Amino acid sequence: MKVQALWNEYKQINPAIGDEIDAWAFGAEPDLLAQLVLDGVKTATASAYDLYEVDNEPLPQVGSYDVILDSHDEAVCIIEITKVTIVPFKEVSAEHAFKEGEGDRTLTWWRSVHQPLFRQWFIDCGLVFTEDSPVVLEEFRLVFTP
Repeated sequence: MKVQALWNEYKQINPAIGDEIDAWAFGAEPDLLAQLVLDGVKTATASAYDLYEVDNEPLPQVGSYDVILDSHDEAVCIIEITKVTIVPFKEVSAEHAFKEGEGDRTLTWWRSVHQPLFRQWFIDCGLVFTEDSPVVLEEFRLVFTP
């Protein structure tokens, strides 16, 4: 489904969402991670704070709505951001890793996947990733599916 079409459907139910659409796909495996959201397993995500500055993007805001895309830029669902925190990478909690719903849902697994991913993204931007690099932790709830 196209992003605008999904947004328009949800807007019939919740006109307060407005007209500004933020649509994005999960970085590593968009189809798998979008399916975890649909299944109710994935209720959180993490991103590198420094990359928001590089991309000149605003940080996520509690109460905002986002369209989740698949690997073909098709709209899969709409989520509402319920919590945003920023912590150093080394302080991401086991609870957050579990909410991300990936792998075996442990902090060890989460770190083993996110550290090399963040490190590569930082290298691509000419930055250096460390254990102290800030990470944006988002929690969300699924609010609409087509």
